[in-house]
Amino acid sequence: MEYIVFDFEFNQGFDKENNKTFSDEKCPFEIIQIGAIKLDSNFNIIDRFNSFVKPNIYKDIHPFVGKMTHITIDKVIDAPSFSSVYKDFKKFISNKSNIMCVWGSGDLKELYRNINYYSLPTKGLPKLYINVQQYASVYFNNPTGQSIGLQNAVQMLQLEQDKAYHDALNDAYYTSLVLKNIYNENVVPDTYIYTPVKPNRTRSKAAKKKVDYASLFEEFKKILDRELTSDDRKIIDLAYKMGKTNQFLLDDIIETNNKSKKKCSKSKPRNGLKYKKRR
Repeated sequence: MEYIVFDFEFNQGFDKENNKTFSDEKCPFEIIQIGAIKLDSNFNIIDRFNSFVKPNIYKDIHPFVGKMTHITIDKVIDAPSFSSVYKDFKKFISNKSNIMCVWGSGDLKELYRNINYYSLPTKGLPKLYINVQQYASVYFNNPTGQSIGLQNAVQMLQLEQDKAYHDALNDAYYTSLVLKNIYNENVVPDTYIYTPVKPNRTRSKAAKKKVDYASLFEEFKKILDRELTSDDRKIIDLAYKMGKTNQFLLDDIIETNNKSKKKCSKSKPRNGLKYKKRR
């Protein structure tokens, strides 16, 4: 049994003429980079995977995505297609009994959305996964509903930060370090069940609603107590649209036998796994 710690970078559509973000509801976040670290049962790195993906749904790189990830169209225009990279990624995973590890379950949801968009098979993908962010948040005693960020977790563990963030391979690497340092007998894999989001085909023109951007921006002006810059408005617009996709909703883990969730204590890593079932 091995751990596959992975991360993605995503792209969205951007209407330059109207300066607005847009997305295809079948696949609002297109994967443009896959990075992964393979760990043995003792959390030693035994292999790496890294590949850009040629954009097909959104032909240009969204300005915010480019600014955050430093991915340019020149870096991905000649990259392999998603179908090709996904095939190689499954070979890298190699065994469906391996455990998928990810910083937040949102990346898993978007992986399946991208797979379904191209009608590709999911056979061979591991079903068990560990949401490292969730256990790290418990480890650092974050209030319920408040998840710790990857960079903050790395800093609080006083781990070396010699790689840039917002790169799929680098973020997978940092996630693997966090997992190794917080792992104990209470960190258990859960079973991931993807529920496809059905496009809303019944919406009529009369029922279609528009976002009141004036009020939205005014509210943020009050919160920030200053005028908004052009970049502020773009980030708020993108964050609003990302929130509507439910990409960052956390999955609750339910214990069997009505037991309450155990805290992830600060003990040394141990080998072996317990398996958690959903009711």
